[in-house]
Amino acid sequence: MERTGPPARMTGILAAFSTALLAVGGLAATAPGAAAADADLARNGTFESGLSGWNCTGGSGAVVSTPVHAGSSALKATPAGQDNAKCSQAVTVRPGSTYTLSAWVQGSYVYLGAEGTGTTDVSTWTQSAPGWQRLTTTFTTGPSTTSVTVYTHGWYGTPAYYADDLTLVGPGGDPVVLPATPAGLKAGTPTSSSVPLSWTAATGATGYNVYRGGTKVLSTTGTSATVTGLTASTAYSFQVSATNEAGESAKSAAVSATTTAGGGGGGSTDLPAHALVGYLHSSFANGSGYTRMADVPDSWDVIDLAFGEPTSVTSGDIRFSLCPVAECPNVESAAEFKAAIKAKQAAGKKVLISIGGANGQVQLATTAARDTFVSSVSKIIDEYGLDGLDIDFEGHSLSLNTGDTDFRNPTTPVVVNLISAVKTLKAKYGAKFVLTMAPETFFVQLGYQYYGSGPWGGQDPRAGAYLPVIHALRDDLTLLHVQDYNSGSIMGLDNQYHSMGGADFHIAMTDMMLTGFPVAGDQTKIFPGLRPDQIAIGLPASTQAGNGHTSPAEVTKALNCLTKKTDCGSYATHGTWPGLRGLMTWSVNWDRFNNWEFSRNFDAYFGG
Repeated sequence: MERTGPPARMTGILAAFSTALLAVGGLAATAPGAAAADADLARNGTFESGLSGWNCTGGSGAVVSTPVHAGSSALKATPAGQDNAKCSQAVTVRPGSTYTLSAWVQGSYVYLGAEGTGTTDVSTWTQSAPGWQRLTTTFTTGPSTTSVTVYTHGWYGTPAYYADDLTLVGPGGDPVVLPATPAGLKAGTPTSSSVPLSWTAATGATGYNVYRGGTKVLSTTGTSATVTGLTASTAYSFQVSATNEAGESAKSAAVSATTTAGGGGGGSTDLPAHALVGYLHSSFANGSGYTRMADVPDSWDVIDLAFGEPTSVTSGDIRFSLCPVAECPNVESAAEFKAAIKAKQAAGKKVLISIGGANGQVQLATTAARDTFVSSVSKIIDEYGLDGLDIDFEGHSLSLNTGDTDFRNPTTPVVVNLISAVKTLKAKYGAKFVLTMAPETFFVQLGYQYYGSGPWGGQDPRAGAYLPVIHALRDDLTLLHVQDYNSGSIMGLDNQYHSMGGADFHIAMTDMMLTGFPVAGDQTKIFPGLRPDQIAIGLPASTQAGNGHTSPAEVTKALNCLTKKTDCGSYATHGTWPGLRGLMTWSVNWDRFNNWEFSRNFDAYFGG
């Protein structure tokens, strides 16, 4: 939830803080000035070199040419949601030394401070600076402090603030030199879509960048990493470099590795090169009417039965049955339904059970619920002879516990148990098992800005909560089709907000999943992009099906941009992906209601 200003509970704190600042101001007035030998240690405090040296949370920072205090550039940082637009840099300092931190700022509730001082961290702020105003504070480093972090930030729900000419004046610390180039890079045993790497620790390194074919694909603080999202039976070249606050070392000698042939659900299933996925209202009726399985046109390559639902939120016991005759007068018999499924499969189609939906909250909070989920879903798959599983967990099914901050190593039971359950199902049914997911943007792309409850708590714990599930199952995942509808505006990799309903939204959201992104802006936690054959774009089939309906012409523009790099508009994609798998829609029923407009456009585009 957005805040429109400092919350009421903070007013007393702010008042006390103002008093403290007056006291600090008095102390600063009597403190000795910087010695003649002192220097400005801040890097690019004028922002004339863009954001070089600075890290702004959630991609909130940008460099502008107006307004500026001096020179030709200044920082503009925009708070959004639970992000206060903090921009910071680490600076090398000397132990037991006094420093003066200053900056010119403009805006409401702008803060300037230093942390990690080894003594008392300091900050100062202005409630309102309609014009440029100088903020200044001082601090003394602790007896063993060699680095401090200086920062600016705004306040929740307030407009953008500006900063310029930031300085940190005091004795220079011992210079930090570039780390040594890593040695001993080795490739472990590849899979069809991943290669594990390891290397020897480099002297002076605080982190490492991993490169694939000369392009950086992830960052880590350890001496091992797994590069994922690769294509089966393909040779790749990898290098690694070391980093610290002085910069980046040269890249290591390259090592080559070749992925194995496809051997899992993440690409071994015999879907067509471009597939159309649709949900079939099988267990209920709504305004679109009931569509019998036998009446689903051949355009649809994957048919998701909506929905398998739990007996209770936490039971893990999933049940599925056909729509009651009283609700759906034209419903077929169970025998006819099963026969129609077999006919679809004989024609090369895949039929899956979709678990969840808007009304089917599923929380596998215990191992007992996990095991019940596996057994009950298996029963449905076996009874109807289905090809696999679609995970459509919505609402409050997935959220992250406080302190669960790394999507690569989740600890929240509902997440861990879901991953375990799906892996068990995959192992039971083997390589031909089709696994798809249909998360909402809130649970996936929003993770670029926010993840879980955040480092300070208070964020929606559901933000980005699908990311650990997708990441853990990426080698088993056949298709991810995020719902690009019923969504708020989402920030893309261009750090601009994109809204549903036009080609731009689908281009930006899909580019994120193909390119990958730092989770919650943390460059050490990069969510790797998926393969294009694992991605379909999720859209509503008609204006009645959901908010964010996109016209056929705009759908075509999105496909052109992503597969041909034409019709891209203002958004610049990070690649071109002719192998993009296709489209998903809610739903087959609504497309029928709308005279098959969605599927006809798909067939026309891909030559179906």
